[in-house]
Amino acid sequence: MGIYQVEESAIIDAPAAHVFGIISDYHEGHPAILPARYFTEMRVTQGGRGAGTMITIKMNVLGTKAIYQMTVSEPEPGRILREEDAAAGVVTTFTVDPANNGAQSKVTLCTRARTSSGLRGWLERLMTPTITRRIYREELAQLTTVATMGTKQ
Repeated sequence: MGIYQVEESAIIDAPAAHVFGIISDYHEGHPAILPARYFTEMRVTQGGRGAGTMITIKMNVLGTKAIYQMTVSEPEPGRILREEDAAAGVVTTFTVDPANNGAQSKVTLCTRARTSSGLRGWLERLMTPTITRRIYREELAQLTTVATMGTKQ
């Protein structure tokens, strides 16, 4: 088995606290930023805001379906949100830092995941980072839209 890591960042025209609030809200904010063509379902099974939340995520990427049981933590409350499916070996972090004297935010999405062994694992390590970056770019674009709605004239 191997491991791959994918990271993508964007600057968003909204303060960090506002952006983090959207990401950590698993009832309304977070579902609004997930690209629907990849994320077919997200269900809150416990909590719903930040640390202690548990969610089930169903994905369909290029015909491959996956279900993740994620537990949410906040290693740095208000700055880093961490989703982990320990059984699947997947950890995704959302890091939100102030930028431009607090007027903007730098948001970084990062996933570290275990791959299969053998040829399948080699293919996963080859293809998954490219696909994941595409998903993250769409997710960050949707986050930008949600975060800036109503803030521009």
